[in-house]
Amino acid sequence: MQVTTAAPRTYWLEHAWLGTLPEAPGSARTGETPIEPGVVLDVQGGRITAVRTGTPAPPPGAEVLRGLTLPGLANAHSHAFHRALRGTVQVGSGTFWTWREVMYATAARLTPDSYHALARAVYAEMALAGITAVGEFHYVHHAPGGTPYADPNAMGEALIAAAAEAGIRITLLDTAYLSSGFGQPPTDPQLRFSDGTADAWAERCSVLKERDHARIGAAIHSVRAVPADQLATVARWAGERRAPLHVHLSEQTAENDACREAHGRTPTRLLADHGVLGPRTTGVHNTHLTDEDIALLGGSGTGTCMCPTTERDLADGIGPAVALQSAGSPLSLGSDSHAVIDLLEEARAMELNERLRTRTRGHWTAAALLRAASADGHAALGWADAGALETGALADFTTIALDSVRTAGPPPRLGTETAVFAASAADVSHTVVAGRHVVRDGVHRLVPDVPRALADAVAALRG
Repeated sequence: MQVTTAAPRTYWLEHAWLGTLPEAPGSARTGETPIEPGVVLDVQGGRITAVRTGTPAPPPGAEVLRGLTLPGLANAHSHAFHRALRGTVQVGSGTFWTWREVMYATAARLTPDSYHALARAVYAEMALAGITAVGEFHYVHHAPGGTPYADPNAMGEALIAAAAEAGIRITLLDTAYLSSGFGQPPTDPQLRFSDGTADAWAERCSVLKERDHARIGAAIHSVRAVPADQLATVARWAGERRAPLHVHLSEQTAENDACREAHGRTPTRLLADHGVLGPRTTGVHNTHLTDEDIALLGGSGTGTCMCPTTERDLADGIGPAVALQSAGSPLSLGSDSHAVIDLLEEARAMELNERLRTRTRGHWTAAALLRAASADGHAALGWADAGALETGALADFTTIALDSVRTAGPPPRLGTETAVFAASAADVSHTVVAGRHVVRDGVHRLVPDVPRALADAVAALRG
């Protein structure tokens, strides 16, 4: 199912956040835009053709969205199959590395059909949470043991189809994953991730085609998973296509230590030396950085995708988001391992983590956090024409109820603060993609029973 539509529609938004210009991190109220009451959006061909404010009552025939309407949210970092781990990895203690062994066992059971079923349900859960675009960091390419499927991109195609059926956009970040560590071949669980060489990776993913709802990007799994002499191949592939390029970066101190031992420099410096950094590149996590690393990322315009719920779930640490943004690194947000799928919680957590770290408040305004979850996230995924309620933009938006037990009470003029610091994914009432309802009144219109779809897909993986 395609996510575009030619049918003209009119939406009346009871309250809307129309966005604002970027502000400096740490500024109190610079550039805030108030909540607008009574906004009309005209939509045709999947895009917003007009925005009219000051309309106190719905025009005849308009679809009415009560609550606070925001631009669609962008989940800039997803591993869809990790959703099958939810709840099962919370028993006992351990580290990121022990968690990874459980993750590998789940990855080993995936097939194109089972991955399609799981991803379709996961992307439907995202739509219910107001997410209109996902960046899927995809590295489970081949059959167990590393044998390619008859269609070498069967797994990636399953994800693209799943997003279409769930009604959201996807940027498939096809991931190069060639080694288990510096100078080490893939382990048995990692064989299905590897194409052998970056050239073979590029040959395979060059066959993938973009669609109305899907764009193709690239990813370097990490500096430990792509040999240094092959980093430039991946960067060149993305550069020639002007495609997004993402990379897990300094998520763990062990990775930093191993990189220094192997190359005498930090992972960030290694990426810089091989031409990976730049405005179309996003480092995911960026947790354990030196001052020089921060300057390299910010000075090159490389983005940062923070995934706070996963970073705290895996005990990774708190990344220097304020310093990165101050240095020039745009911030986006992702739900990564899907311990929860809630971009409002990711936005809230980024600010609250910083409050805990510094024991001061107000590092970002609610509007700045919403920009990270919407416009800047879309830009990181190659959808620069999404993430804003403005003429010419893709007609992707979501509505937050202002009358739930979490959101009732504050005046509508504080809608952004209510959304970020009180609301949750459960408060999403409507999600519109390309001008058509994907979620209406809290019900997914394409996947009628999302909880059942999730339960069935996870049960099938567990056998």
